[in-house]
Amino acid sequence: MIPWILLDTAKVPDGPGELRLKQRGDEFSIMSGTTELMNSRLSGSEQALASLVCERLKDRPAPHLLIGGLGMGFTLRAALDGLPRQARVTVAELVPAVIDWARGPMAAIFGDSLDDPRVALHAGDVGGLIRAGRAAYDAILLDVDNGPDGLTRPANDGLYDMTGLGIAYAALRPGGVLAVWSSAPDRGFTARLCKAGFRTEEVPVRANGRRGGARHVIWLATRVG
Repeated sequence: MIPWILLDTAKVPDGPGELRLKQRGDEFSIMSGTTELMNSRLSGSEQALASLVCERLKDRPAPHLLIGGLGMGFTLRAALDGLPRQARVTVAELVPAVIDWARGPMAAIFGDSLDDPRVALHAGDVGGLIRAGRAAYDAILLDVDNGPDGLTRPANDGLYDMTGLGIAYAALRPGGVLAVWSSAPDRGFTARLCKAGFRTEEVPVRANGRRGGARHVIWLATRVG
């Protein structure tokens, strides 16, 4: 069996741990401690995060999407495939090294997505962009943790509590969608979304996009009114 090779490590700003980028043949993995955050062979649920949102925005001629977490670029690429030429996609990535990995060892995975004229890359906290936006986005897509809690850093808890959901609600345009990726269900988070005023749908998806494999969850929370 081909062994894993550690390519790089990166400190998470304001977080207790670090990210590790590993490679085995043509397979890549990003780890946080003992938890695998993403793997280049399992992209189905990350792609679904974008495709489900794009389907709900298909009648908007020039939507603006905010994606929290660059990762391996699967959500970004799926969004670009599903959006019109007039769309805008802002991608916020907290860890600068992840951007370097996207342009370096994982460049083949990203293709030309980072050079698409619709894309603006923001090296910083997605929470800051959400707080600064007032009816600025047609959709906010969050894949910065393994679910609705601050895995990579405690400050991310503020994205998923009642205050954070209220801020996200205000940053969306009417009918806009807050989409959150998770490795597992969370009834408490579903209840908070509904309490915050969102019309909420919990969608089960497969990690590999096909039958079999791990089950993940995507919340699609729509701002009403």
